[in-house]
Amino acid sequence: MSTPPEHPATALRVMTWNVWWRFGDWRTRRESILAVLEQERPDVLGLQEVWADADENLAHWLGERLGMHVAWSPSPAPERWRRRLVWNGEDPERADTFQFGNAVLSRYPFLAEDVAELPGGGHEDEGRTALRVLVDTPRRPLPFTTTHLNSSPAESAVRLAQVHVLVPFVAEGFRRGEHYPPVLTGDFNAVAESDELRLAAGYLTAGPVPGFVLVDAWRFAEAGDPGFTWDRRNPFVARVHQPSARIDHVLVGLSPFTGEGSVRAVRLVATEPVDGVWASDHAAVVVDLEP
Repeated sequence: MSTPPEHPATALRVMTWNVWWRFGDWRTRRESILAVLEQERPDVLGLQEVWADADENLAHWLGERLGMHVAWSPSPAPERWRRRLVWNGEDPERADTFQFGNAVLSRYPFLAEDVAELPGGGHEDEGRTALRVLVDTPRRPLPFTTTHLNSSPAESAVRLAQVHVLVPFVAEGFRRGEHYPPVLTGDFNAVAESDELRLAAGYLTAGPVPGFVLVDAWRFAEAGDPGFTWDRRNPFVARVHQPSARIDHVLVGLSPFTGEGSVRAVRLVATEPVDGVWASDHAAVVVDLEP
């Protein structure tokens, strides 16, 4: 792995990453996931496609090794994902024991944890949720939410319905003047130009909460960088025969005049194999915020 920019001592580093559940050689991949996180040292991290069974939870496994607090939100309807494990060769009885969901890891304790179930719709209710935490960072609390929206390219209408629930959920956990601007992370399965992201941001089109705006952190990236988090250079992506796209996002609330919580830097990580192993089918987004 290449050496990342040094973690600024004064920055608040947030990150989002879809870690591809238990697909492929997951035991080797989770070591690669751990290696990336040890190198990047996020303060707060949103994870999607986290697996758990009766004995182990990937988020807790990572948290123990990184010394981070863990919040976990299992899907209320994981059946579709269990079927996919069977298609990938997992024993059906064992596959039925696995949970699928979102998680947040944090270097600082949580002051609150809440979960919102998102509308199903589409061909099957996929049990999508949003996990919101209030992180007790040194200067002031940070409202942080991570989510994972429906995945089919044809389900824009479902994702729009999910955003109509998601954004009010993010907004209700934010207290202006008391908290950092809120951070919303996740795999939206939608590009920045989509109706879903336009609605979530609330500045290119009217959002679900009047006066509530979220800024796409990638607007602060180097000019010309497409930010593909779903990249055909990754063999796990190439075999799906879909175009490269930026579908994983970090959205940040408008900062006050002081600049607290504004985006200082943004980049992708996990864009190359770790010792020959691709950690996930998604790249991760790392954002340094101004504290």
